[in-house]
Amino acid sequence: MRCQDAEQKNPFEITNAMIDHVAEIAELVGRLTSTNQLLVNPTLRRTNRIRTIHGSLAIEQNTLTLEQVTAVLNGKQVLAPPKDIAEVKNAYEIYERLDELNPFSVDDLLTAHSIMTRGLVDESGVFRSKPVGVVDQEGHVLHFGTLPQYVPDLVMELLDWTKNSDVHMLIRSCVFHYELELIHPFTDGNGRVGRLWHTLLLSQWNPTFAWLPVESIIHDRQQEYYAAINASNDAGESTVFIEFMLSAIKTSLIDAINTSDEMSDGAMDKATMRRKQIEKFLETHPYIMNADVRALFDVSSATANRILADLVTRNTLVKCRINGHWAYKSSIETL
Repeated sequence: MRCQDAEQKNPFEITNAMIDHVAEIAELVGRLTSTNQLLVNPTLRRTNRIRTIHGSLAIEQNTLTLEQVTAVLNGKQVLAPPKDIAEVKNAYEIYERLDELNPFSVDDLLTAHSIMTRGLVDESGVFRSKPVGVVDQEGHVLHFGTLPQYVPDLVMELLDWTKNSDVHMLIRSCVFHYELELIHPFTDGNGRVGRLWHTLLLSQWNPTFAWLPVESIIHDRQQEYYAAINASNDAGESTVFIEFMLSAIKTSLIDAINTSDEMSDGAMDKATMRRKQIEKFLETHPYIMNADVRALFDVSSATANRILADLVTRNTLVKCRINGHWAYKSSIETL
């Protein structure tokens, strides 16, 4: 079934894959909200919020690792480009104000852009005044954004459509995300604001989405994300992008449910949670050091040493010397 508004804007087709995704997502949301872990556990909410910010910014070539983002938001000194650090702080501020934003207000959209890009771009908090070409990571032109004189009206029309359409919000939010990228209303920060607004719209349907790191899944599947945008651009409709985003949302929910199941009924105490986070860290790093543990858990050097020593005692980690410093590797590597 092909859907679009009366003026032939925002074209897309509702496919069987979309219908299946929406049904599965609704079921997964029910399972997740029944445990209530995301809404009652402040540590889990903060961890997910940090993953969200890291994922969304990393897509835009921010160089900070997840551990560095955590350190910045814990008030620690991080050796990194000032611009990248400012992006983290700005993004955290606006995500923390998510419940204050009206998802159908153009003024709130501009406010979000103002905070997200504060001190980083000349035209912060306003629509761009010049034409722009949209390029991918390799510098290939994907398309040319809407001419600046048409941007305000098109954004307002998109917000109105998103507010008043009868299409399910799961699909509407994906359409908004794609169409905003297509319009490309800002000189910079379009991707970050688009992903933020997608999360905002989803949270209007169910508050759990405010704490679900969908952006982290997009980052993990970044090439698919750009490929879906390109395919939709070529087709002149957002069908492929909607299907991709719904699959990413579903994946994010499955991850959250798995974490919630582990934490329910006291199944995961603090020590177990820390062990699992260290194991996850070691999936993408050859070793972990005291400084990494301090950044991960916001603990002192002495506490970090105790955490690492306990894991060595439990044969989870092995201690080794790397470049003159003590480091810890997974014991699995020694088998």
